[in-house]
Amino acid sequence: MHSSGTLRIHELSPEEQTVYATLKPERLPEHVAIIMDGNGRWAGQRSLKRFFGHQQGARSVQMVTETASRIGLPWLTLYAFSLENNLRRPRAEVNFLMRLLKSYLESNVQRMMDNNVRIRYIGRTHDLPPEVQEKMRWAEEITARNTGTTLTLALNYGGRSELVDAFRRLAAEIQHKHISADHITEQDIHRHLYTAHMPDPDLLIRTSGEMRISNFLPWQIAYTEIFVTERYWPDFRGIHLLEAIADFQRRERRYGGLGEDCGEVEDDPERIHIAAS
Repeated sequence: MHSSGTLRIHELSPEEQTVYATLKPERLPEHVAIIMDGNGRWAGQRSLKRFFGHQQGARSVQMVTETASRIGLPWLTLYAFSLENNLRRPRAEVNFLMRLLKSYLESNVQRMMDNNVRIRYIGRTHDLPPEVQEKMRWAEEITARNTGTTLTLALNYGGRSELVDAFRRLAAEIQHKHISADHITEQDIHRHLYTAHMPDPDLLIRTSGEMRISNFLPWQIAYTEIFVTERYWPDFRGIHLLEAIADFQRRERRYGGLGEDCGEVEDDPERIHIAAS
């Protein structure tokens, strides 16, 4: 069982503590995933180069992660760099993002240690530059024994490519173990996902107001609550994470069942006359 370590509520800012006081700690989500969007538009509104937006976005990552660790959130997964970004963004921007990732890991590992944060990654990370992969492994090894929040960066990630990779591994397993296709279950697919070691997200946050999931964790968010904010990612802080969790706690999660306000359940549905339309 993953431990979220010791709560450090006293380290929250006064504004964060005010929001946290409205939360039910026993109903915190176990896993929050975030689509970090709006770096370029944040920069554009300020007549700055896109690079500045990405740099400011990296600062938001650390601040939000630290708030998550202080409240004992077990899992935080951030959509940092998509497969589509890698293929479709200008090469100069992709190269800058790779340098920014290396710099982020180098300069924030000590803060991760101070906050008991463990870092991991999902995606086709084997296609990233070797020196970036080396820095990623370095940070992962240093923080591996931390027991607080697991920060997972989705890098060179695409939801459909994750399913393709999972189905390839499942097909190899079926062939090797001579399993009948009729016996394949959802659990068999889940075992081969990049996220097999973590629970599905309870809450998905998307910044910048876009109303789409952009190929992020399509299998895993089947029953996830979605929270969209107009705020661009470089302006997103720990207090906004807490506000999203407060909104999440006001919702009723039914997983396809019935809620409290859904009308009375009929005692004998067979006796009900269905009127012709």
